[in-house]
Amino acid sequence: MAVTFDHGGGVRSVRVPIPDNPLGHTLVYVVDTDRGPVLIDTGWDDPGSWDTLVAGLAACGTAVGEVHGVVITHHHPDHHGLSARVRAASGAWVALHAADAAIVRRARETRPERWLSYMAAKLTAAGAPEEHVAPLRSPRVRSLPGLSPALPDREIVPGELLDLPGRRLRAIWTPGHTPGHVCLHLEEEHPARLPGHGRLFSGDHLLPEITPHIGLYEDPDDATVTDPLGDYLDSLERIGRLTPAEILPAHQHPFTDAPARVRALLDHHQSRLSNLLALLAAPLTPWQLAERMDWNRPWSDIPYGSRTIAVSEAESHLRRLVKQGRAEPVPGSEPVAYVAV
Repeated sequence: MAVTFDHGGGVRSVRVPIPDNPLGHTLVYVVDTDRGPVLIDTGWDDPGSWDTLVAGLAACGTAVGEVHGVVITHHHPDHHGLSARVRAASGAWVALHAADAAIVRRARETRPERWLSYMAAKLTAAGAPEEHVAPLRSPRVRSLPGLSPALPDREIVPGELLDLPGRRLRAIWTPGHTPGHVCLHLEEEHPARLPGHGRLFSGDHLLPEITPHIGLYEDPDDATVTDPLGDYLDSLERIGRLTPAEILPAHQHPFTDAPARVRALLDHHQSRLSNLLALLAAPLTPWQLAERMDWNRPWSDIPYGSRTIAVSEAESHLRRLVKQGRAEPVPGSEPVAYVAV
């Protein structure tokens, strides 16, 4: 049975399940327009998730065949997964920021073997033990999940209003969780007349109780050193200054007082950076740093795939410390270790 909610002002949401994931579900928002409903995100590409989305749209008084467009906050499969199926069923356009569209295009065009060898090299350079890297070299691994997402039809241009007839929905570029993550500002008076400036569909950028993952999304053929945590912190401050009346996130539940949540997340990351500096009193590789960081469970209980994600998060924090001049690589170390300055 689909769970839906009417947020007022021609905005509803459908809880689309994420299989075998502690997040539980993605909130897919249904925004009425003069040409039919527009979806913000779509949910995971899974038969049960699709059935729930279809049932949820019916409960909202519409149908998947009536969808006019799909706006994707970012390329992750719990947001972008069903967009191709919605497009096939309705003829709807699909919009995504160019930076995330490039990741989708790269994922579709790069052979799985290239990704696997790249990931193995990255993990080895981070100091991962051989038993963690070895599965990536296995000849039994022929493909990677999530490497055939839908290419968008339209580009989301930051600062511009999206093509939603009868509505004012403006894109705000908020990189960090992914390079092309966008929040979407509905520049209309809140239906309950709450104080503030409209409503904000925040995707995964701003969640009421979860700190979004900040990892690395890189091109195997591009050696550019990115700073995703720095991008995220800058993006948070922009959203804090926006002061929307209500936040409509992709997970958990809507909430108010965006500036307070922004402050809490900024404080969290500053505290984490300080804690990492203390750990870096002695040289550590990114893998060793990840082993010592505070997670929501002991390192020994973190499964294989999540350890890879944790190391990516450790590296994003290391890059911020290096850019700030607070840490540096140890000359001649291999794998490269870092130490506080």
